[in-house]
Amino acid sequence: MFSCGHKGYGQICHRCAQEQLAWQERKQQKNDWEATFAEDLVDLRTLPKNVVLKARQILQALANQQDYRQFHGKRLRHDRFVISIPVTRHYRLICRDQGNLLIPEAVISHEDYNVCKPGH
Repeated sequence: MFSCGHKGYGQICHRCAQEQLAWQERKQQKNDWEATFAEDLVDLRTLPKNVVLKARQILQALANQQDYRQFHGKRLRHDRFVISIPVTRHYRLICRDQGNLLIPEAVISHEDYNVCKPGH
């Protein structure tokens, strides 16, 4: 009988050792995921993982001078310098047009996006 309460033979409890190893791997994966946010142009920490991955794809494409209309992006009616690009059904990437350069500002939920538009 091991000190953890499990039964077995040998010097260590292999079940607890395996659980400890799995815990360390999960912690390492979480730390690796958190480290990727340092490279993002806008803050994506509070967003779901699928939204983060899709937003990163769009941001990378925009950095490579791809047209925002390729992602169904549209200029806002009340401010033609602001461009809204759908990331998923519930999130939008907001960019500001600086002539020949798009500056990403934020990824916001569709609810917040609708609230900030005048007339809605």
